Amino acid sequence: MEAHRRLSVLTYHLQPLSSPNSIISSSICHSNPHDINKDNSSCVFCKIIKGDSPAFKIYEDDTCLCILDVNPLSPGHSLIIPKGHFSCLEATPPSVIGAMCSKVPLISNAVMKATGCDSFNLLVNNGAAAGQVIYHTHIHIIPRNARDCLWASESLQRRPLKCSKEASNLVECIREKLSSLENYKADSSDQGSTSLIGNLREH
Repeated sequence: MEAHRRLSVLTYHLQPLSSPNSIISSSICHSNPHDINKDNSSCVFCKIIKGDSPAFKIYEDDTCLCILDVNPLSPGHSLIIPKGHFSCLEATPPSVIGAMCSKVPLISNAVMKATGCDSFNLLVNNGAAAGQVIYHTHIHIIPRNARDCLWASESLQRRPLKCSKEASNLVECIREKLSSLENYKADSSDQGSTSLIGNLREH
């Protein structure tokens, strides 16, 4: 069932559109993060970026491209795609992610006005368990209307975070990972998990 769902999502992106667009910058691509040394010609988004596949382009600059999703969850469902090929979010340079995110207010504002919406979801499917099927980083802009029922999870009752030892340990673990990954230096006196729990209890 899961394999069928993922194949369906991939098919949506592979679906050809009616008219080709002009050629834009080229990129080196691979369709799977483990296929770096294999033939990289199968990346759907890189084909669009090269101009080899058609797409409805909304926005383009030197770093990124925004296109309409070929099987949208709602009218105006758009994808912001970097022109360079990066298989996942953690493989994408911060400068590229910053350039992509800096265009979200501009593009989302235009999309919402064009579709008559006043809300949108900003979404990244990063990794197979999160639903990623095309291994080329991209950001979804999904316009929303009240009671459109797009996400079943929105009807679920959320559980408040408990001020527990488990939460404290999780915070400390995340901080340790940040430190090891990016030389992150936290102020232990102001940002320790104990002080966080104390502040929560005071409020």
